[in-house]
Amino acid sequence: MADETTSTPSTEQHTPTPRPAYAGPGGPRPPRPAGAPGGGPGGRKFFRRKKVCKFCTEKIDAISYRDVRLLQGFVAERGKIVPRRLTGVCTRHQRRLSLAIKQSRNIALLAFAARF
Repeated sequence: MADETTSTPSTEQHTPTPRPAYAGPGGPRPPRPAGAPGGGPGGRKFFRRKKVCKFCTEKIDAISYRDVRLLQGFVAERGKIVPRRLTGVCTRHQRRLSLAIKQSRNIALLAFAARF
């Protein structure tokens, strides 16, 4: 035991070994075809129209918690409130919409969740 030599960490130099570039399970990706969406020659195939707020276009100021037909369009099948990015409603009306949905749930006009 006494004849064992211990080296200090400062005397040892640790050099990291270079890692090979990961090319995935099938190797490097093939180039995209010319008409593929996402750039390149030809551009995108499908044009997605900018969503506009239904309440702003129809000039609806008050969103009532009693208007169940209107509110059901903004509640998913499972009972969740549909986000702005899917419905296209502006921030101001989304806040009012979520308050109205929560109020109508509390007085049992809308369901909290779907039945299984």
